[in-house]
Amino acid sequence: MNRLFAQASPRALAAAAALLALPAAAHAAEAEVSTDVSELIVVGQGDRPITVQPRGLSVSLGQTEFEAINAINVEDLMKYAPNFFVRKRFAGDDNAVVALRGANTVQSARTLVLVDGFVVSNFLGNRYDYPPKWNVVGPAEVRQFDIVYGPYSARYGGNSMGGVISVTTRAPEGREVYASAQTMIMPFKEYGFDETFKGYSAEGGLAYKQDGGPWSVRAGFRHFDNVGQSMTYNLLSPTTGTGVAVTGAYDDKRLATPVFGAASPVHVLQDQLRVRVGYAADNGWTFEGMGFAWLTNQDLTDTRSFLKDAAGKPIYQGKVTYGGKTWNATGLTLSETKRTEYLAGVRAAGPLAGWDASLNVSRYWIAKQDARSSKDYLTGAANGAGTQTLSRTPGWLTADGGLERRLGDHKLAFGFNANRYETDQDVYNTTVWKGAAGKTYSASTYGKTSLWGLWIEDVVSLGDWRLTGGVRYDKWRAFDGGIGKLLANARVDSAYPEREDSSVSPKLSLQGPLPGDWDLQVSVGSAVRFPTVGELFQGKLDDVTRQIDPQSFDPNLKPEKSRDISVILRRSFGPVRTTTSVFWQDIDDAVFSFQGLNQYGNVVSSYKNIDEVRQYGVELILEATDILIDGLDVDANVSWMNAETIKNAAATAAEGKMFPRIPEWRSNGNIRYRINDAWKASLGWRYATRPNSDLFGLSRGDAYGFQSEYFTVDGRVTWAITPKAQLGLGIDNLFNDQAYVAHPLPQRTLVVDIKSRW
Repeated sequence: MNRLFAQASPRALAAAAALLALPAAAHAAEAEVSTDVSELIVVGQGDRPITVQPRGLSVSLGQTEFEAINAINVEDLMKYAPNFFVRKRFAGDDNAVVALRGANTVQSARTLVLVDGFVVSNFLGNRYDYPPKWNVVGPAEVRQFDIVYGPYSARYGGNSMGGVISVTTRAPEGREVYASAQTMIMPFKEYGFDETFKGYSAEGGLAYKQDGGPWSVRAGFRHFDNVGQSMTYNLLSPTTGTGVAVTGAYDDKRLATPVFGAASPVHVLQDQLRVRVGYAADNGWTFEGMGFAWLTNQDLTDTRSFLKDAAGKPIYQGKVTYGGKTWNATGLTLSETKRTEYLAGVRAAGPLAGWDASLNVSRYWIAKQDARSSKDYLTGAANGAGTQTLSRTPGWLTADGGLERRLGDHKLAFGFNANRYETDQDVYNTTVWKGAAGKTYSASTYGKTSLWGLWIEDVVSLGDWRLTGGVRYDKWRAFDGGIGKLLANARVDSAYPEREDSSVSPKLSLQGPLPGDWDLQVSVGSAVRFPTVGELFQGKLDDVTRQIDPQSFDPNLKPEKSRDISVILRRSFGPVRTTTSVFWQDIDDAVFSFQGLNQYGNVVSSYKNIDEVRQYGVELILEATDILIDGLDVDANVSWMNAETIKNAAATAAEGKMFPRIPEWRSNGNIRYRINDAWKASLGWRYATRPNSDLFGLSRGDAYGFQSEYFTVDGRVTWAITPKAQLGLGIDNLFNDQAYVAHPLPQRTLVVDIKSRW
């Protein structure tokens, strides 16, 4: 504890103290606040019990909040949560990584995501392309989102270093049929684009609960079809000699060289099927099984070049002359990806010898992942040479269980967590890229990790106060890791040594009332996040050399180790409830995937340990019901953060710099107005200041390739046509803010949906 507080700078403590006092001025009128120890400090909880342990800042979102959101994909339902951002580049994006506080948008392994208790976090890697498997559930099936910030409960492993997100679906309550249809329209204009991208989705299902019987079932299906804007722009690279004289490039002073083309707009087709079956026994035990199938097809074969020769013919690659200089136009390709994924899980809960017992077991696997790409544009257009990447059933197996009971003033709980993640992929060179013909072996990466965790937690009632103490032990193993290469026309494999490690993570939280109707919670804890199988073993294929990039993985990475403090103050002032959260986190051996653009305009990355990274900050949250006029509700939040590299012996120039992709300020919020029984309107916003784009603070900008500031305003109006049918009309990014997470974010988008339940 002494070290925790000693490392917090005087500036941080002064800022925290000043901001802690702000809610006292929110409103002169005071309201009585319950100080019962059973009450939880949860933002937006309402009457819904939270499904995760609420220590540290905790947020619960339900139908009231969901109805005010243009939810194209399920992760949209969280977008106004405090100090929160989802890296969603387009509707249907597979790479929607959560950024909680200082866990940035390429640190996907720092957030644990559950759907109905089943793990859907993709800890096969820790990067922008390893997001949670959000599509396990459709937007129409979600009953509740619960978010806990930070690793303050012993029940969750080190991947909760950033936080825990729990998605709860609707339970069958009788006989129900539901259906929804939605369309998305996005005019997009940038560089050589001036066109409208469109998409739609259709979702439906049924629920049945046996009258007077034990059985229940819920089944749903969703079809999604959308074309998103290009994710990558291609820049000219300087060269010598002479080339074809061209026009059409874009001289953007914010970029190093002119823009000449773009990757294909992303055409995404998704089909998702979900089935959930329940059985409630007379002895109090409940059993549930869940099955899920997800088929994805991504087509990127509409690649664009903005260059034209003297005859007006498009030029896609080669040596060109533009603006009095000679350049290489290179990097454009064509590609297609097909993927089939499954989830199967069972869970049971009920009384056992005076204890409340629970057990969850699930398996998630990618049965097919076939990615095909051309060597370059011209070979792609001629269906010539390319690359095929095949995954051999990567996935994960998870299990957790626990026992809990009240013993006098104690509520004792203990349990276990276990998981196994494995990856295995082969890369082939092909003579016909689209049909994968003429296939010859090129490279392979493979490996496995496993983790066993034991935890115990005790909640002690101390009058009006509640003290929670816990500790967890984790045993980690990395094994069967290696890389295969083609040498002298033969495959040669290099195996990496097996590794084992373990950790002990204590937690402590105290909650209770203070004079003046304030509620206080103080939590401290530590967490250890072990490297993922992807960080250790899964090398990334270089887009140009077509070989495994040796800098894209590291089998010797150390685990990340954090020490955390959270202080929360809550008070109500009439119809206004304020929550102030102060947090501090110090991480040793932080794993960072450095990303940037190479000379071809392609994203490259490499993993490394950073000796010490520290973040601290303050979040101010306001919830108001029927404020000023009846029917007007407001949820608003603002956060300030300081996240910086404290020590990095391998590259000392990074020390003292703001850690990449973490803004200093964020603000999210939503204003909802119930016009009458049939009509509702809402206005939401998301804002963040510009973060650094690299580790050294040298790369900052508001154009493609950088992490930019953003300020988007969203509007929505809904009409209850009948008690069982609703029509919604919304606009996301109303003022058409152009922002980037290296890739361009969506521009103004019209969303129309109709929903019905009967």
